[in-house]
Amino acid sequence: MSSIKSGSLAATLAKISHLLDIQKKQGYIVGGFIRDCLLGRDTNDIDIAVNGAAVTIAREVAGEIGGKFVLLDDVNDVARVVVIEDKQTTGISQNQESHGAEWHFDFSPFTGDIETDLARRDFTINAMALELSQFVTASTATKMSSRKLASLLTEKQSSLKLIDPFSGKEDLRDKIVRGVSEQIFEADTARLLRAVRLAAELDFTIEPDTESLIRRYSQAITEVPGERIREELLRLLTLPRAAYYLRYLDTLGLLLGLIPELADGKGVEQPTAHFWDVFDHSLQTVAAIEFLIRESDWEYSNDAMLSTAPWSDMIDRHLSQEVSSGSNHKVLLKLAGLFHDIAKPMTKSIDDTGRARFLGHTKQGAAMTANILERLRFSNREIRLLESLVYHHLRPVQMANGEFPSQRAIYRYFRDTGDAGIDILVLALADFLASRGPLVSMEDWGKHCQLINYILAEHDNQQAKILPVKLIDGHDIMDTFGLAPGPLVGKLLAMVNEAHASGELSTREEALALVRRELSTVSKQQTRVSRKSQNSGVKTIPNTK
Repeated sequence: MSSIKSGSLAATLAKISHLLDIQKKQGYIVGGFIRDCLLGRDTNDIDIAVNGAAVTIAREVAGEIGGKFVLLDDVNDVARVVVIEDKQTTGISQNQESHGAEWHFDFSPFTGDIETDLARRDFTINAMALELSQFVTASTATKMSSRKLASLLTEKQSSLKLIDPFSGKEDLRDKIVRGVSEQIFEADTARLLRAVRLAAELDFTIEPDTESLIRRYSQAITEVPGERIREELLRLLTLPRAAYYLRYLDTLGLLLGLIPELADGKGVEQPTAHFWDVFDHSLQTVAAIEFLIRESDWEYSNDAMLSTAPWSDMIDRHLSQEVSSGSNHKVLLKLAGLFHDIAKPMTKSIDDTGRARFLGHTKQGAAMTANILERLRFSNREIRLLESLVYHHLRPVQMANGEFPSQRAIYRYFRDTGDAGIDILVLALADFLASRGPLVSMEDWGKHCQLINYILAEHDNQQAKILPVKLIDGHDIMDTFGLAPGPLVGKLLAMVNEAHASGELSTREEALALVRRELSTVSKQQTRVSRKSQNSGVKTIPNTK
């Protein structure tokens, strides 16, 4: 949203302010909304602190403005009202049809004065407040854009009086994340992760004393509930330089507290083709993914390397598709880069030639990944996708075996991987780059890109030209061969589709002939099994009693 529409937001806030006036309650806009407006950033989240029962007030507000009430924290009296901006009228409505921006109004209580409430907040840039009634007056008088609000807040004679007891506006100017006090992490350990995420989102620097405080409290990261780790981690991975900040989390002592399974990868050396140990290779894989999906540079790359890599609008659209709330394929692909070799330390062995082997690390890694994601409260769909990415990450190269894979192999690959298929191809390329690092040769890189391009092109051909042409269906099989509905019919149809995609069939007659041969083979096998069973049968002695 490019500006705050006075006809929608201001009117809604005016209703909230009027409701509070009737109850003789005070309301303040606090936190991130003010921060983002001062930075000229768009935001649809507004935190409102009230000197009363916040949950009760939020319920009344939801009823007054037609919003959806969401209880966030019953113990601490925190609730949310969700409203949808109507595109047609620029009013705010709960109707999802033809809706525009979704606004979140979070209500929390404060006791005493607002300065005391701000002193309990996390960082100075979030510890600023505006009196709600003042904001309503100013935003009603003008079409209040983020830039206009920032301008009003900096004017000496402004009608808007910014409450800023911890100099948050100065820290915004200096691009600094600074803790309000030394007790901020005692009150909420999730703030350890939020500090890094905020610095990443805003491209700010964590102030040295706050950074030292994070290191001092780093062990407390294990106390953060899984669902909050998921939220902060996904928001971090959404950003273009997530790999850099994952390493920063490690230097602060936080990453291994969040995901202790990664610790075993430190110092685990790999075959000579790998430039880094398992841990650093995993972080470099995330960086290589960000490079390949055109989000950021990779320190060991060049222009020719990127132009050779597969990319298209189709790939971009696929990777941008939502998987669950807060995640899409791009974000989870980065997470797969971090996890793809997580089982290498426990599967490492040395063969007779002295070469390190990691047999079974994909299967064990997929299981470990699922356990980690369950602990962090990821959705079932997210877990299934990540499992597939880790389990199959070697398959694109393995199915080629030095040559272009067959049509059948490509068909089976996408059949088995489903909507993870494209993601895995990108992961395989990133894995290769992160293995070679600064020693990667353009010749080898070109061969890998040629392989992935071939797989993508042949898959597109199968999807566009071959598979839409249905040679036979299940009814044809049942009618022709007198079969009843059941798993056998589905198996036979899948066999026909695979042969069709592989270029082995092109007519209805050829498809039926294949089914006939398969049924004949099945019949012969059943006959042999039956005879073998009869010949090995145990004779029983008749009961003569």
